[in-house]
Amino acid sequence: MSVNRAQRVDLEVINDLIPARSRVLDVGSGDGLLLELLQETKQVDGRGMELSQRGVNECVARGLSVIQGDADKDLEFYPDKGFDFVVLSQTLQATRNPKLVLDELLRIGNRAIVSFPNFGHWRVRFSLLIKGRMPVTKDLPYSWYDTPNIHFCTIRDFVNLCEELGATVEKATALDANGQEIGLSMPWWFWNFFGQQAVFLLKR
Repeated sequence: MSVNRAQRVDLEVINDLIPARSRVLDVGSGDGLLLELLQETKQVDGRGMELSQRGVNECVARGLSVIQGDADKDLEFYPDKGFDFVVLSQTLQATRNPKLVLDELLRIGNRAIVSFPNFGHWRVRFSLLIKGRMPVTKDLPYSWYDTPNIHFCTIRDFVNLCEELGATVEKATALDANGQEIGLSMPWWFWNFFGQQAVFLLKR
């Protein structure tokens, strides 16, 4: 089932981070919503890579330039700094080797943009603590037995990974359960507790 843009608040945040006519690679394009938005509003030179054939078919039907590929294996074929921006939206947690994937994003793009659901959000903690069950939320909608997500992380975990890879966080945004941005002046622990998802702009 396709997801409309209203359900993906992070797409608007990502769109705001990318200047017009940039060269963009969207890794894990899904059904092409982000690339379509970027082409409509920013006239980007956009390319995409998507694992599922169904997703590729949907992207092509939208008139997008998207090929089938696996972020864990196929990013190595892209040249250094071949794009202004490389985007990985709501996909990092579904990769087998998130550290390697993020390292490749930073190599391929002058900037990397990553969005992901925050496993440190208070609703997730509440579900584990009180119910003793793996959480099912708006941003983590799958049951434990059929989820594509294999590497859950918190905002704090992601910041630590960026530090390990020598990546500079140029901008970060945490979104609460209503899709509203949490104030930039708030400390990381506050983002980690109340942010349901996060968007990071990185460079190296």
